[in-house]
Amino acid sequence: MDAMSILLPALVFLATVIAMEGFAYVMHRWVMHGPGWFLHASHHRPRLGMWEANDLYFVIFALPSIILLLGGVQWGWGNLATACGAGIAAYGAIYLGFHDIIVHQRVKNRYVARSPYMKRIVQAHRLHHVVETKEGTVSFGFLVAPRPEDLKRELASRNRAGVRTASGAAKGG
Repeated sequence: MDAMSILLPALVFLATVIAMEGFAYVMHRWVMHGPGWFLHASHHRPRLGMWEANDLYFVIFALPSIILLLGGVQWGWGNLATACGAGIAAYGAIYLGFHDIIVHQRVKNRYVARSPYMKRIVQAHRLHHVVETKEGTVSFGFLVAPRPEDLKRELASRNRAGVRTASGAAKGG
């Protein structure tokens, strides 16, 4: 094996992991908070039981990864397809760890965000969830998040429309 046969797939893998944050932002902002709200709405309400309708997105977003991995490994599509499929899977694993385990504690743990980066993404995601309506939400990315102060200002500028009250009911829209 020469260096290029390892380097190019490694670069494709890394580029795919990075690009997935942009893809996740677009899907979250304009699909999940758009026509896909019928599934995603369950994620903005208290969960009843282990699963929520929003979990179907995990399956939907895993399909391209599975197809690319199968294509690269079994169907002769080559190492770049495998690297791309593995990059999508890696982003999914990172997202699962941060989103479901650290932020939403779907697997109970005692992790406390201490680094400035982790505090920022955890707080940004929590600010995303103070809005329980389809519109008016802030912070749609996950591994890259605006400063919490900026998100709070943005929520305030919208007159807190859709923001959950202490009792859990939405105000505004």
